[in-house]
Amino acid sequence: MPTQIKCTNCGHEFPLEDALNDELKEAIEKEKQELRQQVIDYKRTKDDELKRKDEEFSVIRKKQEEEFAANARKQEEKFQLQLETEIKRKNQQLEENLRKSITADYEGKLEFLELNNKENEEKLKEARKKEIEFLQKEKELQNKEAELELSLQRKLQEERGKLSDEIRQIEEQKNAAKETEFNLRLKELEKQLEDQKKLAEEMRRKAEQGSMQLQGEVQELALEEMLRASFPFDVVSEVGKGVRGADCILTVRNNFGQECGKIIFESKRAENFGGEWVEKLKSDMRSQGADIAVLVTKKMPKDMDKFGDISGVWVCSFAEVKPLVHVLRDGLVKIATATKFQENRGDKMHLLYNYLTSHEFAEQWNAIREGFMSMRISIQKERDAMEKLWKAREKQLEKVLLNAAHIRGSIEGIAGQDSIDLNLLDDASSDLLN
Repeated sequence: MPTQIKCTNCGHEFPLEDALNDELKEAIEKEKQELRQQVIDYKRTKDDELKRKDEEFSVIRKKQEEEFAANARKQEEKFQLQLETEIKRKNQQLEENLRKSITADYEGKLEFLELNNKENEEKLKEARKKEIEFLQKEKELQNKEAELELSLQRKLQEERGKLSDEIRQIEEQKNAAKETEFNLRLKELEKQLEDQKKLAEEMRRKAEQGSMQLQGEVQELALEEMLRASFPFDVVSEVGKGVRGADCILTVRNNFGQECGKIIFESKRAENFGGEWVEKLKSDMRSQGADIAVLVTKKMPKDMDKFGDISGVWVCSFAEVKPLVHVLRDGLVKIATATKFQENRGDKMHLLYNYLTSHEFAEQWNAIREGFMSMRISIQKERDAMEKLWKAREKQLEKVLLNAAHIRGSIEGIAGQDSIDLNLLDDASSDLLN
């Protein structure tokens, strides 16, 4: 709204602009434009300066972050090296102290170990029970496979019997023809023919005895070759002829090459099952220090049609020995692993408790905490410095806005509010600052 002026003589009112002459109006207008340009230039200069300061601050901040990260990595590597060295030294001191204190703490440790041993025995019993259940299930599957193999062997045996009968009939026909021919010969040759038959029978019997021994040796070699091929990480030891101790011994090893037990083998290929074989193999097992004894035989006992246990000795056929050894070997490895796991468990728990309650552990943890607090204080100092800088810039902006408000008030008092917009900030920027 234009400013009204009232005449003192006549009381007539008229706008201030009408009272000013053209020259004064031009001067005021020029002064307004110069003032407006100064405000715009000042605002642009301050904006450029703020932008430049922000860029410089970003560069400085990035450089400080990189230097801080590099220093942090160096400090971490140095701390890690010192920590490892200190841990080694402390471990050596701990071992020396433990050696010195073993005699004094022997009785307490013995009671603790006995209690721990009882707990371990209970756990071992439970593990063995679960393992037996698993072996029973696996044994049922193997029994089914063995039954199929046995039925196949029976069919092959029947076919062999039929073929033997046919060959025998052909031989009998040939012999009958020969007898007919020989009957035409002179009676003086009958006694010689009879002597030749007896001699041939005696030689055949001796040949069969040598063949049975050779067949037994062949089965022993086949058994050793099968064990070496199926279990390459184990050791197959051959027992020499004439030496008491079965035919061969399988030393079972785990994946780390550690010995888990021994399985002793005896190979028999006789037509009849010997009753003394089991007791002899048990005696050999005890003398050789083996854990399990396996008797591989061609003829099974009368009350057994497949592999099984007789007085602590596993009896099986050659076709069943490979799956049976797989099961027995797996059991030895699992038992050895469980036993190894339980060794020195109480000592390890005692050592760990002593370490966690020692002065060494407390000092190491204090060093870690001091490093953490140092880094945290450094970050807080940098944050305080930046907030101080931002607060100083905020005060400078408030000073600029205050002076601009004074200028705007002076101009509006002279020229009016509608003549020119002298606000440095719009409404949205003002809301953000507030």
